[in-house]
Amino acid sequence: MNLTDTTKRKPRYIMIGGFLGAGKTTAVAALAKHLSEQGLRVGLITNDQGTNLVDTAMLRSRGFATEEISGGCFCCRFNSLTDAAQKLTDETRPDVFVAEPVGSCTDLVATVTYPLRRIYGGNFLIAPLSVLVDPIRALRIFGVEQGGKFSDKVLYIFRKQLAEADVIVLNKTDLLTAEQSAQLEAVFAREFPQATLFKTSARDGSGLAEWFHHIQTELQQASAAVPLDYDIYAEGEALLGWLNCTLELSSGEGIDANAALKEIAKLIQCELGRHAVEIGHLKMTVSPDVGFGDVAVINLVRNDYIAELSQSLEEPVHRAQMIINLRAEASPELLRDTVLKAVTDVQNETPGLKLVVDHLEHFRPGRPNPTHRLLTPAHE
Repeated sequence: MNLTDTTKRKPRYIMIGGFLGAGKTTAVAALAKHLSEQGLRVGLITNDQGTNLVDTAMLRSRGFATEEISGGCFCCRFNSLTDAAQKLTDETRPDVFVAEPVGSCTDLVATVTYPLRRIYGGNFLIAPLSVLVDPIRALRIFGVEQGGKFSDKVLYIFRKQLAEADVIVLNKTDLLTAEQSAQLEAVFAREFPQATLFKTSARDGSGLAEWFHHIQTELQQASAAVPLDYDIYAEGEALLGWLNCTLELSSGEGIDANAALKEIAKLIQCELGRHAVEIGHLKMTVSPDVGFGDVAVINLVRNDYIAELSQSLEEPVHRAQMIINLRAEASPELLRDTVLKAVTDVQNETPGLKLVVDHLEHFRPGRPNPTHRLLTPAHE
């Protein structure tokens, strides 16, 4: 269903899901930049089970109006989602809302987009649901290649995300050979024939224009929601450990924040690897107290990968805030001990550096309890 002249004035609601480490935030930032360059006002909504998100800090550092919904996924915080949209409307009147749900969340059609259509259908145009995929993780999950992967109940969530997708975005295609790409394309065509496939790289920009055009011009089609066993879903989420930590960084002589992030990431990776823990995503930022909103950002999306700086700081840092977000299939206590040891080791090895914990939360996500769950959309 294409946009018509009679619907252009409604703001468009675009939701970009996908499992931990799929590259959602990088894609959201690229989409927001693309829309802004078209002269459209953009409002971003981030989401997490905890508080103090790396994603929010990174997106705000790029100048985008961003609201954060914490304490549960969109399905369980539906009223907070609509409140965030209203706040953005009051402040900037976006032409497009872009929402990024928690990476371990599924059932988004029944609990988010269908309720939006039923309750607020006159206010928004609902774009097709996009689900991003990390290709290396997908190759392992679907048995094309060997490598670390999560347990079956966690993978149940991964598969259900794809089963409800209107659009599957095979991201990070710069990491694939032509043969690997073709193998994954065949898997998606066989197992998820309902979805339109786009192959992209948010890093180098390839394939993004075609995907962006699709979600800017198409509307979500009406169909029955995908069946979901909430007991398995809840058990899968409960296998994941969640840690959010905020620290105050200080250094009289100034330090290389990029190097500090790399070292902390390496120590966390080594320790969790020693325990055979599968990492979902490790994200960290350093935000200086002075400057023009520059932020250093580092990401680690698999145990056997190298942590990458997606944004760096050019000058030594004297005072700053550091945020650490870690999700892995492990006990929250192990994640806490691992992070605190890595932070302490880097502090002890860096003359003049002080890292003081300001906030630390570590937990397993609770059972999803959606505010609404509609198996079919409103008649349109």
